[in-house]
Formats: sequence, C-alpha cells, structure tokens
Amino acid sequence: MAEYNFDEYIDRTRSNSIKHAFKKEYQVPEDVIPLWVADMDFRSPKEVCSVIAEAGRFGIFGYAGVHADYFQAVHDWMLKRHGWDVKEEWMVRIPGVVCAIATAVRALTQEGNGVMIMQPVYHPFKNVLTANNRKVVTHCLKTEENKRFYIDFQEMEQQITEEQVKMLVLCTPHNPGGRIWSEEELKKIADICLRHHVYVVADEIHHDFILPGHTFTEWASVSEEMTQLSIICTAPSKTFNIAGLGLSNIFIPNEDIRREFEKEISRASIEASNVIALNACKAAYTFGEQWLDELLEYLNGNVALVREFLKENLPQVKLMEPDGTYLIWLDFSALGMDSDALEEFLVQKAKVWMNKGTVFGEGGECCFRMNLGSPRAVIRQALEQIKSAVDALSL
Repeated sequence: MAEYNFDEYIDRTRSNSIKHAFKKEYQVPEDVIPLWVADMDFRSPKEVCSVIAEAGRFGIFGYAGVHADYFQAVHDWMLKRHGWDVKEEWMVRIPGVVCAIATAVRALTQEGNGVMIMQPVYHPFKNVLTANNRKVVTHCLKTEENKRFYIDFQEMEQQITEEQVKMLVLCTPHNPGGRIWSEEELKKIADICLRHHVYVVADEIHHDFILPGHTFTEWASVSEEMTQLSIICTAPSKTFNIAGLGLSNIFIPNEDIRREFEKEISRASIEASNVIALNACKAAYTFGEQWLDELLEYLNGNVALVREFLKENLPQVKLMEPDGTYLIWLDFSALGMDSDALEEFLVQKAKVWMNKGTVFGEGGECCFRMNLGSPRAVIRQALEQIKSAVDALSL
C-alpha cells in the first residue's frame, strides 16, 4: 500500500514559488496553470521536512561543518541506486549544478574557447557559456520518426574538430525530452572526446528519475580514462524537491582537475555549507527511497495519462516518449502556428503555462516542455483546457 499521497493538492500561490510569483513579471494571467519551471508540487519526504522543522526549533543557523555521516549517506545512495562507488576525496559541494558548470568552464577553458552543448537543451547551459565569453558550439540533436532525440556522431566529431572544442556539457538524462542515452551512445561520446582531449561536464541532476522499464548508465561507468577528464554533477534538489535549499554534490576523480575547480570556487568565494541543506540532503538519501519509488510510479501514471489523452482527444499534439525525468516534450506544430503564436494561444486561450521550446535552442520550434510533477487532477485539467482551446479553433 502506498504511503505517500501525491494526489494531494497543495496551494503554492502564497509561498513565493516562482511558478506563481513570476506570473506578473511575464504578464501571465493569474488563473493560468503553471507547468513550466522544473520543481514539483509534491511535499518532500517526511524525514526531510522533519529535519528542517527541527532546525527551526533549534533556532541557531551558524556556519556548518560537514560530518562523515553526510558523505556516507551520499555514498550509500549512489552505490545502491546507481552502482557507483564514489570516493569522499572526489566530492566538492557547491550551491547548484549550473554554478558547477560555470565554475568548470572558468577552471578548464579560456575565453574564446569552443564549448559544445546538444540542443535543444536546458537553456542555462548556453547562458553560462555566453556570460563567460566562451564560443557556443551547438550540436543539434536529430529526431527519429517516433520523435526521440538522437546524436549524429559523425557530425559531432566534425564540429569538435573544426571548432576546436575544449569541453562538452552533457545533459544525462537529457532535458528536455527525457531521453536516457544508452551505454553504447555514451561510449561513442567518450571515444570522440578522448580522441580530441575534450573535457566533459556531465549534468546528472535528473539521474534518479528513471521511469519503469528504462535503465540509466552513469557517465563514470563508461570509461575510466574519460572519467579522468570529467566533472560529474549530482544533487538531491530535483529528486526530493529541495532545489531552493541550494546544494549539489560534484564528483571530480582527477586530482588536478579538482584542484583547478576548487581554485575557481575560492576565487569566486562560493560557499556551500548551509546546515539546513546538508541535513536535508542526508535525510533524503538515508530515508527517501520509498518516497522516490512511489513518486516514480506516480509520474509514470502521469505520462500514461498524457499519452492516452492525446491519442483519444488531441491527436494533433505529439508526445516525445520519455525514458526519465518528469519533463515531457510536446510538439504542437500540427496546429499551424509559429512558436510565439502557440505560446500566446496556450497561455491566453488554454490557460496553461509551459516552457516554449525555442528557449532550449535549435530544434525547439513549435514544441513545449510540460512539467508533470503535479497531482494528476492538475495535469488532467491542463489537458482538458488545451483540448477546449484547440476545439474552439475550428468553430
């Protein structure tokens, strides 16, 4: 019997959640259902909530040290859920994965160097590179007939050679689209990067969100030689819905690369010793497994709801079948509008707010990213509103 009730509706409108707080900034009507930014509308595991409440009762929020039991909790989670035996000396704590990517870029590349991203992809990747004066080299993912992203490896290697790429920022599982790269695909990426001495920053923030029937391959398991040129970014933030606490665990097996990374942290005076975040992460990894397992089943049900609803009611809208994450990719191109017109239509007519695909770069035209991390009734209501708006187009 399920212990957690993910059907519970929790009103976040007065919680300063950016899902709602940004409506005024983006001129979005108040009655719009926000299914855009990647946090969930579910309470974190009760043990996580308990340690945060206990910290409040204690009432002192001074500087925090890191005890051995913190790493032990992280280690045990990585070993059990991912088969990855991480070492304590590899780990560097930092407020967030995007912060880690920015730090890696500054530590291992120079201004003007080429850094590759695989678009459409999480848009802060490009923002970080541009802000740090790196040359953005875009490998545009291809789309198969069944609408899954795939990599043209010949084209990727040609781009790396011609653009003298120094680093690849790899999103695995991929956001958007929920694509889990196979072991074979990851090995091909590793082989290319090794041939050209390209560093890899692997963003694995969604690696706990593996939908039933799918398998995730850790980047660190692909090639020991490649791991020595890699920075692997993990966090409890997406998994346990604690992104606002600001803590990520970055693993850097190569001592020289780790030293350069830490030098850059020191230059920027980045701190990551929030006592509440540390205790929440430890509690999540120690006690959160059943919560996550139930959540994955629930999210899989939300995917099934979307799949069947579109098939029966909105065949014009195409779902890219996800392997993981709680973020799905919907293709609205059959409605015959461009991306801007579609965004206006969805927000003003359907009253559903999703991420416009072009935000993620090339390949996102006429597509939108929908966050399924909400109670099923909310997802169903959003789908019904989209259907009503589409039906009204033909009247």
